[in-house]
Amino acid sequence: MTSTHSESVPSATFKKVGECLYRLESTGGYYALLKRGGKQFRRSLKTRDRKLAERRLGALKQEIANLVISDDAKLTFKDIAERWLSSIRHTLKPKSASRLEICIKGMEPFFRGLAIRNIKRQDAERWLTSRGPKIAAQTFNHELGAMRNIFNYAVSLGLMLDNPARDISRRPVRQARISIPTAEQFKQLVAAIRQNDGRLDSQRKATSGADLVELLGYSGMRLREATSLRWRDVDFDRNTITIRGPDDVGTKNSESRTIPMPDALRELLTSIKAHRQPEPKPDDFISLINDAKKCLNTACRKLGFPHFTHHDFRHFFATTCIESGVDIPTISRWLGHKDGGALAMKVYGHLRQEHSFAMIKRVNFGSEPPAENVVPMAASGSL
Repeated sequence: MTSTHSESVPSATFKKVGECLYRLESTGGYYALLKRGGKQFRRSLKTRDRKLAERRLGALKQEIANLVISDDAKLTFKDIAERWLSSIRHTLKPKSASRLEICIKGMEPFFRGLAIRNIKRQDAERWLTSRGPKIAAQTFNHELGAMRNIFNYAVSLGLMLDNPARDISRRPVRQARISIPTAEQFKQLVAAIRQNDGRLDSQRKATSGADLVELLGYSGMRLREATSLRWRDVDFDRNTITIRGPDDVGTKNSESRTIPMPDALRELLTSIKAHRQPEPKPDDFISLINDAKKCLNTACRKLGFPHFTHHDFRHFFATTCIESGVDIPTISRWLGHKDGGALAMKVYGHLRQEHSFAMIKRVNFGSEPPAENVVPMAASGSL
């Protein structure tokens, strides 16, 4: 047979050497040519050894025999993608499910009109070359991951022989520069937010906004964790707060965690409770607002600061802990990470510039005289 193959030169010549087994004369490599259900399958067996080729041919025949030859094989990429998502939706948080729906919507046009069984590597590469350069690396990787899982699902159902996106590589994601307020900036931000403008109800809004910003900065909680915190989660006797799991809030890692309160957090919560009228009940939320976006943006603009977000105060907490000498694994547990500190080390391993300059002053290469309590070592051989 004469054919063109992506791994060979044009008009490559194949010689039949056995049932469904062919040899490419130019390289000596073996190929399989099989048919089932009106569809032809040609695969490189990736060897020039005849016996190994025959074993691989046998395995390939079994894989093809397991393919489903039914109306299901005519389903489209969108049909299978929706079926796959339905099969795993119960394991996902709403936000994760929504993100996958967006991924499917972005990929579907590149496979439209194709039965799932007929999708090939070049179809996946069309998505790679057409859409890939237009989207951010993180979006690219999300879509690629979803695509691989969808095709793996089709393979598991016997609708495809192999995954056409298997060998497409992920794009490297560059770590975004983190904006972290200094301790002085944080202090000024809170003070600026607490200043009301004299309008009706302005004082209450200013107080609630400043309280939330301080709560984020002193605890390292994510915004949703902080706004879902209730008074029953605060144990003043043990000096701890408990960030609840899926039954109450749904932390990112779906597990509750109890963390100690630094003095600043304890003082903040004590003050909030003392001034809250009427006296809060255990099930009352500590934060009276869901976000402090508006007052935070206003304060940053007035002070001429960068546009700090709620999440930047989580970074502020972590960096302050690092600069205070707390080890990375401990900080990681306080933040709710489950990787033993790997992510925290990646994100916070570099310290703020002013801290770096402060630390270098502690380095001494002998330019200063030794302290009075330091006894010089005796010269070698004098003992």
